[in-house]
Amino acid sequence: MPQFKVAVLGGGSFGTVIANLAAGNGHDTTLWLRDPQQLADMRASHENTRYLPGFTLEAGLKFSDDLQAVVGAADVIFVSIPSKAFRAVLQAARPAFRPEQMLISTTKGIETDSFALMSEILVEESGLSRIGVLSGPNLAKEIMARQLAGTVIASHDEELRDSVHAVLSSPFFRVFSNTDVYGVELGGALKNIYAVASGMAAAHQLGENARAMLLTRSLAEMSRFAVHLGANPLTFLGLAGVGDLVATCSSSLSRNYQVGYAIGQGQTLAEIVEDLEQTAEGINTIQMVKHKSDELGIRMPLVCGLYEIIFNGRSLYEVVQAMMLSSQSSDVEFVLPKPGDV
Repeated sequence: MPQFKVAVLGGGSFGTVIANLAAGNGHDTTLWLRDPQQLADMRASHENTRYLPGFTLEAGLKFSDDLQAVVGAADVIFVSIPSKAFRAVLQAARPAFRPEQMLISTTKGIETDSFALMSEILVEESGLSRIGVLSGPNLAKEIMARQLAGTVIASHDEELRDSVHAVLSSPFFRVFSNTDVYGVELGGALKNIYAVASGMAAAHQLGENARAMLLTRSLAEMSRFAVHLGANPLTFLGLAGVGDLVATCSSSLSRNYQVGYAIGQGQTLAEIVEDLEQTAEGINTIQMVKHKSDELGIRMPLVCGLYEIIFNGRSLYEVVQAMMLSSQSSDVEFVLPKPGDV
């Protein structure tokens, strides 16, 4: 198996997981962190005590705050930066990029204002052509505990897909391939919205029938939106679509699920953001997708309902009643000749 020099940018939970997997497979791996205090702590404890306490990291994993040096030395670079800081980090790293490097986003979000996906920002800011996206049902704590999991690497570059497989695959972590970069990336970003809804439903104890309906209508709605923007509908039958949706909407480990649950219990958004240590991309994504779907004329009742509850103060009961009494629609998206609604 080929050995690579691997850089992972971002010391959050998933960036740490990716770096640990690569180091565990014997690759020369460095995790870049911008917080000096976190860097010192991880060097001293060999543990991410902030986001993944209790898990000892691979002995060979290195840590650095020198962005240019870390990027310049790498063959394969994973970018695990929250969407709000994603572009700025790439701009700072740009002088160190080399044309042959492979650049992969693991961030499940959409940039505010521009509605740019992370793969688009990778191309714009790096100047590189070897671009990929990693997404799937990947709850960080479960992977660190070596529970079985799978992910999807999406890229038009076959060598890149093979390289990511070599870097990350293990007996407990399987890497699948796809060429639908846009679909895989949109699946990862959009499911955050529905994880918020699922958390709210759990807080209100709406029941298993309601949860099943929510999950299937979420899949219909997110695939409808993504296909309108150019994604392949079949992508949403895979790990990056329904797989990620089920995991994120069913687990209290999901930050977006936690946000929805807290809203369902009556907490304000300001209180939730203060309490939650890591970024929950779903709240920003709700706003952006609501405005984009209105602009494009795509019917997305779940997104609109969440927007009304979170930003306009409508009650969950009002929104649910309006949806339940709406006009008849197709059960399975793309089956009927006319566009359905939820």
